[in-house]
Amino acid sequence: MADRDEFPFRSVAAAVYLPTLLFGIGEGALIPLIPAAADNVGATIALAGLIAAMLQIGELFGDIPSGALVARVGERAAMIGAVVVALGAAVLIMFSPEPFVLGLGVFVLGLATAVFGLARHAFMTTYVPIRYRARSLSLLGGVTRAGRFVGPLISAPVIHLTGGMTGVYWTMVLFCLVTAALLIVLPDPETTVRARTGKPAAPVTAPLNLQTTIRQNGRVLGTVGVGAAVIAALRSSCLVIIPLWAVSIGVDEATTSLIIGVTGAVDFALFYVSGHIMDRFGRIWGALPPLVGMGSGLIILSLTHDLPNAVSWLWVIAALLAIANGMSSGVLMTLGADLADPRRPAPFLGAWRFVTDAGAAASPVLIAVVTALASLAAAAASLGAIAAAGVVIMWTWLPRGRERDVG
Repeated sequence: MADRDEFPFRSVAAAVYLPTLLFGIGEGALIPLIPAAADNVGATIALAGLIAAMLQIGELFGDIPSGALVARVGERAAMIGAVVVALGAAVLIMFSPEPFVLGLGVFVLGLATAVFGLARHAFMTTYVPIRYRARSLSLLGGVTRAGRFVGPLISAPVIHLTGGMTGVYWTMVLFCLVTAALLIVLPDPETTVRARTGKPAAPVTAPLNLQTTIRQNGRVLGTVGVGAAVIAALRSSCLVIIPLWAVSIGVDEATTSLIIGVTGAVDFALFYVSGHIMDRFGRIWGALPPLVGMGSGLIILSLTHDLPNAVSWLWVIAALLAIANGMSSGVLMTLGADLADPRRPAPFLGAWRFVTDAGAAASPVLIAVVTALASLAAAAASLGAIAAAGVVIMWTWLPRGRERDVG
């Protein structure tokens, strides 16, 4: 238990997790309403979908400079800067006169989200003892999910009380301001941990750019990284294909919302279980079961579209996908942390997140293309086949041993 005594969990927990929770709540209040905001400025349905996708695209582009930025200025300064940029994005979204400006604001919010997430990921990678790494990172992922879950619960009464979207925009602004204030006021966790453990700061060297980092780590990014991108793609696809499937088989909006809400609660409830399993039995148990579960669920779903009890099948498959997704909580951050240089993880984590975010961004595009060319059922089956490829990749390249064998 020496590692637990060495690392001051209680001393830094508030500084590590609370800003992440508050930032997530602010985003959670705003992000689900981006299509409605687009409609308010005259966007078509197709254009509203593109504007909503700009968040994921912004995160993907934000991964490009984030590793070098965090390595240069440090985690705390990068997070404060990201919150300031997110604050500016919220204001831009609030006063958008037309769709282009709104899309730009959402894109900038994605950039800020990428830097904020990588900065906290880099801190956890450097300082959390490896025997508790998966649980700590799963908790970080769970806190983010909690914020995205609580945010819409706040925005609903705000809209009811204010009669429009303006109150939601100010909610995002408020949570950005509170997050920035906490990052400034609370003790810097990096300084606290170094003082407690005597661990020196990372050496100051020229940060690597994304292209150089990818070239130097091509083998691991092209194997385990691709498997991780498959997991990210399946996660992203579940968020898209369930509501589309509900529309396709004629489920009403209230039932669709209930399905998404119940399965979202199941997903959130499992975040810490995933970390415990990975720390106890090895990382492969956080990767293979979710891949098998999501892949099997999507393949079964593809066979149920025209069945007389298709709605019941949707409930069952949505629950299976939620369980599989919940069991994968933290696995992408944990694998990235295991494979990064613990003395200077930010450049590699930027490349790692770029690869996984590329998978997440590509998945909705794949669904749209296959659905247009064939059918929604074919899109679900295609994703199931991709999941099978991910199983093969992870089985081949991810070490079977305990966490110390991975890095």
